[in-house]
Amino acid sequence: MQKSLVHTEEIFGFLIQPILWVVLFGVGMRGLFSELLPGEGADYITYMLPGIIALTAIDGAIGGGSTWLNERLRGIVKEYLVAPIPRLSILMGNALAIITRSVLQALLILVIGVLMGANLSGNPLHWLTGFLLIFGYGLGFSGIALALASSTRSMGAYHSLIFILNLPMLFLSNALYPLFTLPRWMFIAALMNPTTYIISGMRQSLLKSNSLLGETEFLPVWLCFVVISVFAALGMGLALAAFRRTVR
Repeated sequence: MQKSLVHTEEIFGFLIQPILWVVLFGVGMRGLFSELLPGEGADYITYMLPGIIALTAIDGAIGGGSTWLNERLRGIVKEYLVAPIPRLSILMGNALAIITRSVLQALLILVIGVLMGANLSGNPLHWLTGFLLIFGYGLGFSGIALALASSTRSMGAYHSLIFILNLPMLFLSNALYPLFTLPRWMFIAALMNPTTYIISGMRQSLLKSNSLLGETEFLPVWLCFVVISVFAALGMGLALAAFRRTVR
């Protein structure tokens, strides 16, 4: 009962930030764009929603890594290791649990975005494309979170390290502003950021926009899939290497 309550509070804590982004930042920027570009403000929530979904996936991965680190510090992982199961299944079980929670939280944010006026594609293939991108991105960041949680020795160190990746991955991307408006150094950094590719892929598939804001993407969807697939593989590779060092 106590553990369930802790998980509920943890999930609520990680959800409140992206909800506030959609409700407060989205509404505020919608008003600004309505002033600067008449007719475009109503579509800004559609434009920014993929970035907030990515942020939600990151937060879900951070929470999962925190749980794994807590189990390590309390000695629970040692109990897993004596169980008659492959050791790799312990890592994969944690990774799948994290990504499942991340995807569910992302879907909740998507529903909130729709209630706020976001425009979704009606094509089932577009939904499948968006889901696969979210899954791959969440898997990659889950791997990074598990790798850090397997390598650090305190909760404070874990959150300090993960914070270095969290907000930069959002702001050094096309989450809140079009790529062509960025200075050159930010533009280059955004192209090296996998967050840019999940956002661009979602804008061109799951979330359809017919406004000027929605016509600023130039990254092909196939390239988005390639980058996200490589990111997922690298993330899980880091998690596996760190896990093997931990269980020696």
